[in-house]
Amino acid sequence: MFYPLEVAGLKRNLTLFPISDDLQIAAFILLGDQELAVECARALLKKVPEYDFILTAEAKGIPLIHEMARQAGDARHFIARKQTKLYMGKAISVDVQSITTAGVQKLYLTEEDASLMKGRRVLIVDDVISTGKSLEALEKLVEKAGGIICGRAAVLAEGEAADRKDIIFLERLPLFGKNGDPL
Repeated sequence: MFYPLEVAGLKRNLTLFPISDDLQIAAFILLGDQELAVECARALLKKVPEYDFILTAEAKGIPLIHEMARQAGDARHFIARKQTKLYMGKAISVDVQSITTAGVQKLYLTEEDASLMKGRRVLIVDDVISTGKSLEALEKLVEKAGGIICGRAAVLAEGEAADRKDIIFLERLPLFGKNGDPL
């Protein structure tokens, strides 16, 4: 089953995937879709507040913030990693459990990124905001680093997230019942 979506002037058919016996989500995948990343970045940049840096969680938000930074002329953007690497120094971390990931994970911010973020305006960006758990984890990372959250943005707001007043997004994305009917 598919859900037809129009976002940033582009049309895509999103595959529905079950996440429980009674609930399905539409998979919005920016990875590998350069046209979609370019146009969504362009549309989001028109809506977001002024910022010093943008931050996303690994992995599906990466092409979006890379393209946003490129279009805006930003020299740097930050990615909260799901694993630490030796070069990350004394990374800061938080726990997260998103709707699309089984189990609790950690997100890490490098020591260098955290120091650059201190006292600066940080725009948190993701591809889809649903339960808000990934967003909360990114907020905690920014706070631990001493950054100032200036906004929260996503291409899509899924389910109840679309009713939040603190999120900037391009389009609503419904949740779906087991038969594929929008809830």
